[in-house]
Amino acid sequence: MTLGMLAVLAAEGGGGGPFSVNPGLILWTWVVFLIFLFFFRKTFWVTIVSRAEEREKTIAGQLAQAEQMNAEARKLLDEQKKATAEARSAAQTLLAEAKAAADKERALSHEKAKQEQEALMERARRDIAAERDKAVADLRREAVDLALGAAAKVVGQRLDADADRKIVLDYLAKVETSH
Repeated sequence: MTLGMLAVLAAEGGGGGPFSVNPGLILWTWVVFLIFLFFFRKTFWVTIVSRAEEREKTIAGQLAQAEQMNAEARKLLDEQKKATAEARSAAQTLLAEAKAAADKERALSHEKAKQEQEALMERARRDIAAERDKAVADLRREAVDLALGAAAKVVGQRLDADADRKIVLDYLAKVETSH
């Protein structure tokens, strides 16, 4: 359709276009709207408003409950953090005490081993000194016996054994103190 055909149709009374103003149509539209609004308000409005208020109250209650639960969760989280910190502190204390006890035990066992070693060394020294003294005494006895035997051969007779022994021991003591 061309513009010319549209103009002919409009002139013949075929109605207006979509943008034409029809006062009768406007009036009836308002009347129907107001009637619908009146019945809507009488029947559905109260129900819709009450349900909306109930939903608003439910949502408000749920928000309050969520806030309370959030506060409790924060409180529990803080308590858990505090308990964790206390547990860490206690663990550190226990570790420090265990380390101190282990160090003390190590020092005690080291000291005990050192004392045992010193006791063994002292006993060995005493044993060595006793063996040395015994060897020196045996050597002296042998030396006295040899000296007496040699002296008896030189003199040609046997002297008194106790007196001879005393003379030789006195001589050895003098020689030992001079050296």
